[in-house]
Amino acid sequence: MKSLLFLVLSAHLTFGANYAIVVSQKTAENKKWARVVSALQKKHSAEIFRYENSVKEALPALRASFPRYACFVATPHETTKDLVRAIHGLSRQLDADPYADLFWGILSGHDAENALAIAKTEKPLVIRNSLACTEIALDRCEQGKWFCELRKGHGVAKKQKGEAEAIRLPQDTTSLFVKELNEGKTDLFVTSGHATEKDLQLGYRYRNGVFRNKKDGTLYGCDLSGKRHTVDSPNPKIYMPIGNCLMGHLRGPDSMAAAFLKSAGVRQMIGYVEVTWYGYMGWGCLDYFVEQPGRYTFNQAFFANHHALIHRLEACFPGSNDMGGSPRTIRPTALAQKLRLGRQDVKGLLFDRDIVAFYGDPAWQAKMADGKKNWDQTLSRKGNEYSFVITPTAGPESYMPVNENGVQRGHRPFVEFFDRRLGEVRIVSGSEYDPVITDTFVLVPNPSPEQEAKSIKVVFREKD
Repeated sequence: MKSLLFLVLSAHLTFGANYAIVVSQKTAENKKWARVVSALQKKHSAEIFRYENSVKEALPALRASFPRYACFVATPHETTKDLVRAIHGLSRQLDADPYADLFWGILSGHDAENALAIAKTEKPLVIRNSLACTEIALDRCEQGKWFCELRKGHGVAKKQKGEAEAIRLPQDTTSLFVKELNEGKTDLFVTSGHATEKDLQLGYRYRNGVFRNKKDGTLYGCDLSGKRHTVDSPNPKIYMPIGNCLMGHLRGPDSMAAAFLKSAGVRQMIGYVEVTWYGYMGWGCLDYFVEQPGRYTFNQAFFANHHALIHRLEACFPGSNDMGGSPRTIRPTALAQKLRLGRQDVKGLLFDRDIVAFYGDPAWQAKMADGKKNWDQTLSRKGNEYSFVITPTAGPESYMPVNENGVQRGHRPFVEFFDRRLGEVRIVSGSEYDPVITDTFVLVPNPSPEQEAKSIKVVFREKD
């Protein structure tokens, strides 16, 4: 396969106004929500773009500004599925390549006061304590616990500087989850299993409690006896409902997403706005964020995974990423056949592409505490020449999946973001690795599972 090199012949060789705020005229004129916009503008010295009827109206202004970040301020009544899809599409239309051209997030909340608290959060978050109701790679976490959704009574815990060890649990873990959130200073919460906009089941293959919310934005756990356990967890945290249906559908102020933002101190979260079945965009965020601890911010990990999804469409199913593409008419490449990807996969990738929302200030910095990684990756610059080097550190299987819980796990490409927008470049060496180089990042496909992990080096030069 030929190397994929997307060149954008544009005057924007650096990120323009670093931060743009996009907001509807109606919301901008609301006094309470205007304070949210004002707080973000002050915090980031941001440009403000208003639209009347559709967020798509902001495209010309974003193209002209070409910011590094775009924050879409929206009330909980504006955060529709159509808004999420529109923002995804908008973010890929700033230039000619098929990838998202900026880091974006939707800043909303249960109400304007909640959104203002999120907007004003400045102190970066280092994630040291993780909690999950599905298996996560605790060896990559400083400390944490996961309670199994598949096997009742089973869990795993890891203390600081300790090893992960199995723990015994009651069948009903509702009160324990709430206690961990309220008292354990959890920085990261990961969930999967059955969910809707109004509830989240803690068990998947067995009966367990459920999380629900009140109209006032209060989140609570309801155990099997019907007793309620109120969540009051104000410390800033990240929420990853990686396998949950509809948890990202912030359908008004009385939705679960709004309650997590208000009651659980969530400052950034992702989530499906539809019933999920393929899973690439959700589960893959673990591959980049949790399993490469400290390498990416949460927002970067989200977009690294989205770039990986677009790359799979481009490399395996050419033409599928176009709006008119149909799984029935798309012919898989040799790479797709090698990876045993077929019609169901292109359908799933296209389904996942535009239905996972990112909520929060995209420029707010939240990272896992630095930890074990299976490879080192560095991007160095000498003059106008760049070298991207990946070095395995975990033996022959360094590039294999770290954890396979869930679906569509592992074998994600290596991604490195630039600190400025590049102009036209050419590959000097390493074209045999089929790199993708855009104006904002370099991506190198993960080698075939049959190949032993070896060092990879790609050198490219920006033209004067």
